[in-house]
Amino acid sequence: MSEDIAEVRRIPEQAQRRLEEMRGKAGGPPRLFTSDLTVNEFLMVEEAGFEPLGFVMGSSFFHVGIQWTMQPFQNYELDVLTAALYHAREYAMARMEEEAFILGADGVVGVRLEVGRHDWAAAMAEFQAVGTAIRARAEEGRRFRKPNGRPFTSDLSGQDFWTLLRTGCRPLELAMGNCVYHVGRRGFLQALGQLGKNIEMPNYTQALYNARELALERMQADAESVQAHGIVGVQVQQANHGWDSHVMEFFAIGTAVVRESQPASLPAPQLILSLNDQPTAPIETAPPPPPRPAASRAG
Repeated sequence: MSEDIAEVRRIPEQAQRRLEEMRGKAGGPPRLFTSDLTVNEFLMVEEAGFEPLGFVMGSSFFHVGIQWTMQPFQNYELDVLTAALYHAREYAMARMEEEAFILGADGVVGVRLEVGRHDWAAAMAEFQAVGTAIRARAEEGRRFRKPNGRPFTSDLSGQDFWTLLRTGCRPLELAMGNCVYHVGRRGFLQALGQLGKNIEMPNYTQALYNARELALERMQADAESVQAHGIVGVQVQQANHGWDSHVMEFFAIGTAVVRESQPASLPAPQLILSLNDQPTAPIETAPPPPPRPAASRAG
């Protein structure tokens, strides 16, 4: 982050006071916990040796700068918009992490990054990061934190978090990369020559391919910067955010992980027959043949 890190992490005083009250006594259980985990996720987090501390969030309301598209028939990245959307998500993540740090969490699971727009704020967008802060019950759980003592972040569900630990890996942080790209338009003669034909559109193919590759490359660089061994749960999302129809953002996100031990021995998969009533698909039958016309009698 180019800005002062303390300023980026700053959260409202009311939020800080609420979190400090939720935290309870040092080393003890939270006075009250909140969570967006489902009951099944809650169970698996507990099975992994962690306890939920609180629902945490971070927000960044961002004004997206203007970048004119002066070359309507060319493919190129809009770096001003790319930087704006990346920094907005980065600030929201930093504030969510700060809330988890105040709670004394070792990490945050189930992180979601959401983008919202408001009618009263044209050319602006709110970026939100939300998740559930968790803490290991054992003292050795402090090793799950980042080298700087901050909690890890992950978009893994409670079930996936438990499974990841069984593989001998642990999460480090969310790795992300994005690219806002302008897809060049077709010229009139080109469109006319392709009319009515089954043919690949090389211009569009290369534009979308390049944009996704740039987003993935930046996500991988994000993970390498924290010395991760890999990334799990990678998703590549595409959105327009209300721009021109030929401008779109590709956003790549996943959980950077590091391997600490060999995978635990797992039992061989077994066939399970469900005894629950399952609705059966109706059997389609051929319609009955139409009735034959009555034979006419000779007079």
